[in-house]
Amino acid sequence: MAANASHCHASSRTCLHWREGRWLMLIRTVMHASIPWLLGGLLMVWVGVADGRELAVDPETMVEVEIASVAIAVPIGTPVVLLREPGAEEVIPILIGSAEAEAIQRGLRDQQPRRPMTHELLDNVLDGVDVSLERVYVDAIEDDAFLGMLELRKAGQDETIRIDSRPSDAIALSLRTGATIHVAPQVLEAARRIDYQGMDDQVVSALGITVTPVTDDLRDAFELPDREGVLVSDVAGPAEDAGMEPGALLFEVNGQTPEQPMRYLELVRKTPSDAEVRLRYWQEGEIEELALPADIPSPGPSEPEPEEPGLRL
Repeated sequence: MAANASHCHASSRTCLHWREGRWLMLIRTVMHASIPWLLGGLLMVWVGVADGRELAVDPETMVEVEIASVAIAVPIGTPVVLLREPGAEEVIPILIGSAEAEAIQRGLRDQQPRRPMTHELLDNVLDGVDVSLERVYVDAIEDDAFLGMLELRKAGQDETIRIDSRPSDAIALSLRTGATIHVAPQVLEAARRIDYQGMDDQVVSALGITVTPVTDDLRDAFELPDREGVLVSDVAGPAEDAGMEPGALLFEVNGQTPEQPMRYLELVRKTPSDAEVRLRYWQEGEIEELALPADIPSPGPSEPEPEEPGLRL
């Protein structure tokens, strides 16, 4: 170490190169150490070594929900993911972090980053080792923090393994795997006290239809008519089977205009669970009508399109 120090005094440029070299060695060490750690954790799953925490409540008592959108809690300004039981009017906000909010937004938009980010990477790793994420739980609140859990299954095995997780990470991962989301009744009750508001670039999903605000650029790009409504950015399930396509302008829900994505969600929520949601939309120059059951769940994620060949970082 003394030799290195004296070498630095002799030449500031040599000192800089030496320090850069040490940083590069450290980065390489961390990168090489992270992958075995992650794979080692998955190996623990294979042999049935589960996390020590148990679910706080019986899974049979939990309520299955779907992701509706991401919003902002007021007045604190923290992101929340909005969860909704299909057919129910109420939307439940769960506090999450900014990075997880971005990951959930990407999932709602069905966006595939050029290179895998954290949640896309973990999804790829699970696929690569034949482990499926089947359920996500939000089962308790402790010290003002939501607690969650992953339920995993190794291919060819009957038993599932439960691993402790932050709900935000678990929910973001569920968008990529199609895992169902289950919330404990006491969590639903506590979350009702959280106030929230929509965002300018809101993305909302309900009835298998994902909508975004209509900007001037999008209106020009899709040659949309000059009327209020929301842009359909993704569609799946019965709505897709009926012919609705991305790029449509959804301008009426049960006879009312959804000026913004959150208004679309509100109108869907207000529809009785035993009734149908009546939609009118513009698509390729034609006015189309569609009726969907109010309690229809959103389908799982669509298959990602293959990447075009070329150099990726």
